[in-house]
Amino acid sequence: MIVGISTDKMPAQEQFVTKNNLPFALLSDEKGEVAKAYGALGKGSFAARYTFVIDKSGVLRKAYTKVAPANHPKEVLELIKTFK
Repeated sequence: MIVGISTDKMPAQEQFVTKNNLPFALLSDEKGEVAKAYGALGKGSFAARYTFVIDKSGVLRKAYTKVAPANHPKEVLELIKTFK
């Protein structure tokens, strides 16, 4: 399952999902609580562009803190394919 989380408000999230035709849920973390818990809260209360891969057991398998959007989905998919 893929879930995106941003510190933007829900109306902005909904517009972003529609504009970019995202095939996954995009959740709002307006207070930055989730971003802070994962160490992803950047300057100005904006979430950094990080990816966390969490397995079915709830174990954090990898944290990507440098994300290049152009090839990142392929990179994450290759990692997930190595899981048994």
